[in-house]
Amino acid sequence: MSDTPRLALPIVLVGPMGAGKSRVGQRLAASVGAPFVDTDLRIAERYGPIEEIFDREGEEYFRIVEREVVDEALREEAVISLGGGAVLHDDTRDDLAGLPVVWLQVSASAVAPRLAGGTRPLLADGGIERWSAILEARRPLYESVADFSIDTSRRSVARIVDDITGHFGGTR
Repeated sequence: MSDTPRLALPIVLVGPMGAGKSRVGQRLAASVGAPFVDTDLRIAERYGPIEEIFDREGEEYFRIVEREVVDEALREEAVISLGGGAVLHDDTRDDLAGLPVVWLQVSASAVAPRLAGGTRPLLADGGIERWSAILEARRPLYESVADFSIDTSRRSVARIVDDITGHFGGTR
């Protein structure tokens, strides 16, 4: 048995599209020996590609499905990556209040190449300008739920993971 402090789970990653929540989450989960849950991936596995859900059913329906998946995921002992808009739901923000939450920040200049050629439905019209507007609208929500924030614009995934585990007290 190690004397290294254990990381409380679940630990939740929030932030805008392209901030690196999936990449950081996968590496963080591996480093602490925990499962990784990407709520966007779970939605796609159950309901089909997110862009098709938006096309078929609209954003309102997507947000209902997203809330159900997020509610389920937050009950798991895992590293959890939430979709960028998951914080829009009051119940999700309430649920996050008692959990360790990391806000992954990223600059528009760093995110532009990450999002190039993607199929994200909210960016279909407007590109990086639309991304910036969405971020500014959601910024107060990310701030309100986050216990720790880190800029992923110019940092390696390994360094980001080290900073997160250091902030929250070590390994699992």
